[in-house]
Amino acid sequence: MDTRLTALMINCTLKPSPEPSSTGLLGGHVLEADIVVFGTPTWMGQHSSVAQRVLERLDAELSEQDASGRPILFDRVAIPVVVGNEDGAHHICGILAQALSDVGFTIPAQPSVYWNGAAMQKVDFKDLDGVPDAVQSAIHTAAANAAHLSRLLKEQPYAS
Repeated sequence: MDTRLTALMINCTLKPSPEPSSTGLLGGHVLEADIVVFGTPTWMGQHSSVAQRVLERLDAELSEQDASGRPILFDRVAIPVVVGNEDGAHHICGILAQALSDVGFTIPAQPSVYWNGAAMQKVDFKDLDGVPDAVQSAIHTAAANAAHLSRLLKEQPYAS
């Protein structure tokens, strides 16, 4: 069986492309599995309005089914990635994990990757000299668990 894995990052930054964003940079560190990396900045303690719109559009996928009659997002793994200069990362990760699970994604153990800088300061993740050890550890754990779960789901999909 083919166990090659792919990844897709949904970057819900508020910055227009091609301007570099901290959300895109942090999420890019997690591209190791057949997963959706759902990245958002923290904005006023919440996920971005772009992230909310994406979640609302993913809700429409509930009615889409594969050839076996299962929702098309089954057997897909998703992890939340949050970045910002204010509190709220745990709250946002919880909201994203629940919403992504509701539309059919599977959420692995310890999936959340986040970085929060000092509140009301100007230093963003993209301004750091490197990835902090705690964040790197979270990246490794989330990517490894997502890859493991994704391989299991490829070998034995959910029943229809």
